Amino acid sequence: MSAAVRAAGAVLFRGGDICVVHRPRYADWSLPKGKLKSDEHPLTAAVRELSEETGVRGEPLLRLPDVAYSLPDGRAKTVEFWLMRAAGAAPFTPDDEVDEVAFLSPAEAIARLTYPADRTLVSAARELPEITSVTPIVRHAHAGERKNWNGNDALRPIDPQGAGEAQALAELLPIFAPQRLFAATPLRCRQTLEPLAAKLNLPIVSDAAFAEPADTRDREKIRERVGMAVARLADLRTGPTAVVCSQGKVMPHILAEVAGDADAEDYKTPKGGGWVIAWAGATAAGISRL
Repeated sequence: MSAAVRAAGAVLFRGGDICVVHRPRYADWSLPKGKLKSDEHPLTAAVRELSEETGVRGEPLLRLPDVAYSLPDGRAKTVEFWLMRAAGAAPFTPDDEVDEVAFLSPAEAIARLTYPADRTLVSAARELPEITSVTPIVRHAHAGERKNWNGNDALRPIDPQGAGEAQALAELLPIFAPQRLFAATPLRCRQTLEPLAAKLNLPIVSDAAFAEPADTRDREKIRERVGMAVARLADLRTGPTAVVCSQGKVMPHILAEVAGDADAEDYKTPKGGGWVIAWAGATAAGISRL
């Protein structure tokens, strides 16, 4: 059986209008989207495809439901969609892939779009509250095994796998145009953000609010630290976009608290992985897995 096709796209809004594109090859009206390149992150692909098809630079805000369907040749295709805000544009040049771009009211976009799945996405997007800011939060990259490290655990560095993960984050996170970087106090958290800091020429601020307590078995200490982190995130959601690097024993609890969910298990995060908190004022409108 042929491999499934992976693609990514955007529900892009500018002001109160939604972007739709006309594809002459299919004689249809669709949302901007396209296939992933080899090893390309879906969010990178969504931003790239949006720019290639419309000339618009999109600012990702929130991941929307995936769209899955079968191609005429029987292959399965999945499209990862993100809600994006227009953050800049170049002149649009029609080509044989997209020959017309239109910004329409949500109702007009729904009427214009050819496919039910696209119409459903736009309907869902228009029900969302206004996203006022985003905060990407990542878990530190791989740093070997704690049991194999002799010495102060706060000084345990990332390993070669972790270095690759840190570099991957440095390629992905600039999409959010961060202007501030915060890392929990262990060295491995700072090192996870160092390639990003070098790329953006930004300092990294060490912040104990995002670090695990010394005894991670002490539930009261975990709760205290989570409270500190949530209060800190409330500060960071205003002002320039901030990226945060935290640790695996506290991140799920922080995100569950921000989301108002009781089950932190839903927010378990692999090393080098992360999430994006989309804020609607003081409330989290959604938390999207990266």
